[in-house]
Amino acid sequence: MNPGVPAHLTVLGHDARDWGVVAVFAVVYLGMFLGGLPKLKLDRSGVALLGAIAVIAITGQPIDEAARTVDLPTIVLLFAFMVVSAQMRLGGFYGAVTRGVGALPLSRNGLMAALIVVAGALSAVFSNDVICLAMTPVVARLCLQRRLDPVPFLIGLACAANIGSAATLIGNPQNMLIGSVLQLHFGDYLRQALPPVAVSLGLLWAWLAWGPGHAATPAALPPVPPDNVDDEPAYDRVQTIKGLAVAVTLLLIFLFSGWPRDVAALVGAGVLLLSRRLHSAHVMGFVDWPLLLLFIGLFVVNHAFEATGLSGQAVAWGAAQGLHLADPGPLLVAGVGLSNLVSNVPAVMLLLPHLKGGNAGVELALVTTFAGNLLLVGSIANLIVVDLARQSGIAIDWRRHALTGIPVTLGTLAVVWGWMRWAG
Repeated sequence: MNPGVPAHLTVLGHDARDWGVVAVFAVVYLGMFLGGLPKLKLDRSGVALLGAIAVIAITGQPIDEAARTVDLPTIVLLFAFMVVSAQMRLGGFYGAVTRGVGALPLSRNGLMAALIVVAGALSAVFSNDVICLAMTPVVARLCLQRRLDPVPFLIGLACAANIGSAATLIGNPQNMLIGSVLQLHFGDYLRQALPPVAVSLGLLWAWLAWGPGHAATPAALPPVPPDNVDDEPAYDRVQTIKGLAVAVTLLLIFLFSGWPRDVAALVGAGVLLLSRRLHSAHVMGFVDWPLLLLFIGLFVVNHAFEATGLSGQAVAWGAAQGLHLADPGPLLVAGVGLSNLVSNVPAVMLLLPHLKGGNAGVELALVTTFAGNLLLVGSIANLIVVDLARQSGIAIDWRRHALTGIPVTLGTLAVVWGWMRWAG
């Protein structure tokens, strides 16, 4: 309770300012659930930003104090790897790799396996959303050229990108946040996360190769799109080598040195921005600024909500009922439920303050990432694939996605459950 607040403005031990923060928090997370607010031209980032402004106004905290609630290493690491991913995309690397896989003399199931492995491996380093953005048009064209049903391949691409991104602490935004806040060691996390990720990619392939409808061929396929429909940059060997050199160097630094990841990544981004061929404004245009604003806004809102003490009371009440977030079962349920309600980044922000220890961090990263495959709207990567597929004349609705997403998610979560119980 804030000092100096009249007693008649105090309800259940919390003053009016606390309840004002709670109201803003509720509206912000309603926006996370809906993807925006009704009747307003606001997306999730806009909602988070306005929520941060509102809690600063309600609490009267100085701007510099609000700024200190932002985990700057996470923001810096996220920005730096957006620059690295932009370098690889502008060098035409992702499209070239996908076309190279498509040129191999593989059967349908062999091609499916190769694309799943490539998407999963690339997503572990260069972010799942970027991989889906670059690979989807190429995979769609490849399937149509071979007269294969493209839908299983495209759903497999989205699921593989989500699963693969959980293998490292740089594969997606929520993993970067978990690694930064809990100070997880990059190599230790990789050793714990890689086995369930590898098994889960295998389960995904098995379902797509042998599950219901694996041999179905649609009555009619759309025409093959022209080669330049995706505006993918032409392959540039020099720029690709430059980007790969920085990415590999950063991975080695993360694995074998104690240099802070955010500082090393920022230096790597600086090296890439020093270019005689790629204008810095062009590269920076591929940075997802709204996502960075989403993080900043949620840091401020969540910190204000934590200060009310209500979240701590809720966790304590759950512990009194035998539901401890440190236990694998409750954490799995909470991670899956919140990820599908408000998206995985906000879910992680809500759960992180109540977790301790590396095992809990590993489980949270795996669960919240794998949960993105459950529903079509559960992951930005899924929506990217659907939107780009539509541009190629390929329709993927929620029912078609659910035929793969639900069983694959349940199977992969079972893998995580078993692995954490065995490894713990």
